[in-house]
Amino acid sequence: MNTFSIKQSEIKKDWLIVDANGKTLGRFASKIAQLLKGKHKPTYTPHMDMGDCVVVINAEKIILSGSKEKDKTYFSHSGYPGATSFIGVSHVRKHHPERILESAIKGMLPKNKLGRKMMTHLRIYSGSTHPHFAQNPKEIDL
Repeated sequence: MNTFSIKQSEIKKDWLIVDANGKTLGRFASKIAQLLKGKHKPTYTPHMDMGDCVVVINAEKIILSGSKEKDKTYFSHSGYPGATSFIGVSHVRKHHPERILESAIKGMLPKNKLGRKMMTHLRIYSGSTHPHFAQNPKEIDL
């Protein structure tokens, strides 16, 4: 019995387009993370970048369940003592709506070089237009 291991030259990456309109944040982000990892492919290999390139549109129309819209905050620290800041979801949604989805997906990927490489295959747009028509992305429904 031989174990099949895919080579880097045999990996085929597709371009996928996904609409976030009316989707719940956590469930939607976990499905995007699986597409970026490549877990939907039969040749999935955990230590290689197998995933597809994903374009997400309508990120401003993502839904947060429960009272997360007013309770959820994002933490940042500049490195200086006492320089913590907490930013609410409503502020982030108003100024940078794609960052809500980006941080949720980033938290579901590996915390190493491979995870950072996977994040480069993600494109998030707050509106319904995107500049990736030349890649002929396949529209999928999650």
